[in-house]
Amino acid sequence: MRQLAPGSLWLRLRVAVARMNPVLTVAALLMVACVAALAWLGAARMRVADGYEAARSMAAHPAPPPAPPAAPGADRKLADFQGALGRRQSVELQLKEIFALAQRHGLVLRQGEYRAGEDRAGKFATYQLNLPVKGRYGAIWAFVFDALRALPHASLDDVSFRRDAIQAEDVEARLRLTLYLSGAPR
Repeated sequence: MRQLAPGSLWLRLRVAVARMNPVLTVAALLMVACVAALAWLGAARMRVADGYEAARSMAAHPAPPPAPPAAPGADRKLADFQGALGRRQSVELQLKEIFALAQRHGLVLRQGEYRAGEDRAGKFATYQLNLPVKGRYGAIWAFVFDALRALPHASLDDVSFRRDAIQAEDVEARLRLTLYLSGAPR
């Protein structure tokens, strides 16, 4: 067989294209494009079907949940508890802070009852305050919440309200707070 020169091959290709019917050429190109698009869509559909099958398989056999974190030991819990206690040596400062908060909220604190206690088993002390308070209802609650924020080792154990007349703006409240303090005597 004879080998054709590249120029001769180019010439033969141009002649073949010139002899073709333009409508048939466009139709053939469209047909080739459609076949290529269908092949690409078929492959894409297979990938989507494989993804759905993998998702179904994972849903049918879910991974085990992660193990919960280990609970802190008793020593750690005790250390956290003791770290949250207030200081027994600074009870006077804590009382001054409570009275300053009451004054800031426009409340009148009458003479209260104070009782010290201790929990030998828990190795902490308590200081219980029974405070009669007079003022507006909202101011009393604002005072209580501010006191609990200022002294996170305090708890509100009891609150009771009394109003002399229904139209009176001020109410009388009796608050019982407990301060939990470190340094119980042994």
